[in-house]
Amino acid sequence: MADRAHSPDSGGIHVTNTSGNVTIGDNNTVTSTVNGTPPARDPGQEELLQAIRRFRTDLRGVVASEQTAALDAELSGAEDEIEGTGRAGTGRLTALRRALTDAGAVAGILASGVAVGQAVGALLGG
Repeated sequence: MADRAHSPDSGGIHVTNTSGNVTIGDNNTVTSTVNGTPPARDPGQEELLQAIRRFRTDLRGVVASEQTAALDAELSGAEDEIEGTGRAGTGRLTALRRALTDAGAVAGILASGVAVGQAVGALLGG
């Protein structure tokens, strides 16, 4: 709960001792920054994260298509999930595997794409 005190000198409201976000008035923007240590990752998830980063860099050098855009979106989502929670869940891994398959040759000709496919396969058990 916030402590509020009206200051007659400023004509405004002063809010202190909050443990969350506070906004007063219309058309405000609230930014929340969380500091702390990132979640622990098992070696397989860390390997996948590093492979995803390499692959996303390599994808910038190929001709963009609907499939590569969808693949990059899945790679980005997996990267965010691993960074945020320490692991990509089964649903995310399955969607990533599907996007790799849909992208076809692009994923198969880039060594980084093969590495992502292998890491996903290892985490999904096959």
